Amino acid sequence: MNRQEKASLVKVLKDDFTNSEASFLVGYKGLSVSQMQILRRDICPKGGKLKIAKNRIVKLAIGEVDGACDLHSYLKDQLGVVFATSEFHQVAKVLVDFSKKNPALSVVVGCLDSEVIDKDKISVLALLPSKDVLLAQLCGTINAPASGIASVMNTVVLKLLCTIKKVSEKNG
Repeated sequence: MNRQEKASLVKVLKDDFTNSEASFLVGYKGLSVSQMQILRRDICPKGGKLKIAKNRIVKLAIGEVDGACDLHSYLKDQLGVVFATSEFHQVAKVLVDFSKKNPALSVVVGCLDSEVIDKDKISVLALLPSKDVLLAQLCGTINAPASGIASVMNTVVLKLLCTIKKVSEKNG
């Protein structure tokens, strides 16, 4: 790889770090090519992409990103970078689930909002529901008191109507 190719790869990685909500370093030593393809296929619909580059190139790219996490100390062995452009918790879920099925994949560390997050925090991220589910839960929580009041009022009105009907049948 000549200097120009390295520079363009650094630029691509820098753009990926800049444009992603989160990034994860994963160890892939021992994964077959078909397993890597399955991983790529699984994370792509969730807004993620896997990039493989030499650690030296990744270090250069991280160094050029303003406010980037300090991942330099974690860049050892064979590591790939998974970028999550949207729904980062869904990408984390795919990575955690895939690493359970394929022990050759190890989630090393992540970067979220310029903060380094360890394996345990990534596992917690993987448990979060999707944005749509969270919004639905929030709407349900906000709507619950109004629904309760409407239900109580409806019950009172029905009892009142039944009482009126009974009184009118007696008198009438």
